Amino acid sequence: QVQVVESGGGLVQAGGSLRLSCAASGRTFSSYAMGWFRQAPGKEREFVTTCNWSGGSTYYADSVKGRFTISRDNAKTTVYLQMNSLKPEDTAVYYCAAARVGYITKPPMWTDFNSWGQGTQVTVSS
Repeated sequence: QVQVVESGGGLVQAGGSLRLSCAASGRTFSSYAMGWFRQAPGKEREFVTTCNWSGGSTYYADSVKGRFTISRDNAKTTVYLQMNSLKPEDTAVYYCAAARVGYITKPPMWTDFNSWGQGTQVTVSS
């Protein structure tokens, strides 16, 4: 079983940037894909982005494409989410998740992921 812990959330003005981090432990980090999801108040959890075991294959939701970048450092067992040009509609709790396997599907399903963090709040003010 993998444990993941997110960090880096906070309050930022529209147009600003934030970088989220997700530290993983419990299984060989380079053996599984990672993903980021988010959930805004009153809405369902939605997919944001995912990368495969090496970070060489990525996939983004249309709503964040060109603004967000996922990356991973297997030596540090950490995945990152760089968020630029933030919008108020990006306000949500962001969750990191570890997948069951090392490859990704396009688009991914939340059931592809079996380990979830507690989430970190991102608030974008207008």
